[in-house]
Amino acid sequence: MGKNNTKILITALAMIVTASMMIEEAKSVRICNVGTKDLKKCRPAVTGNNPPPPTPQCCQVAKAANLECLCPFLSRSGIDPSKIKALGANCGITKNPSCLPWLYSKVPLKLLESG
Repeated sequence: MGKNNTKILITALAMIVTASMMIEEAKSVRICNVGTKDLKKCRPAVTGNNPPPPTPQCCQVAKAANLECLCPFLSRSGIDPSKIKALGANCGITKNPSCLPWLYSKVPLKLLESG
């Protein structure tokens, strides 16, 4: 009887681990070709007063994302567009999303600001 209880306990534990993994995976929603959990990898590079350069993992996410699809989210995110520009430049992204037409322009920002 002791061996049966051990098998039941091991089976129950395996089911709990599997269920918890499924729940954790479900917390990430795919949007614009990337998971929302993956987008968080870029958060440090676009927030704060002096954000660090993006990590290789962030750049991988940024390159995989459909930037045009992300436009509505970027424009409502409250993230300073210049930080998005820096992320794109540091990751070697050249695609120009329509919501931020100046984003990867070669025109110096000072010229744009002098109006």
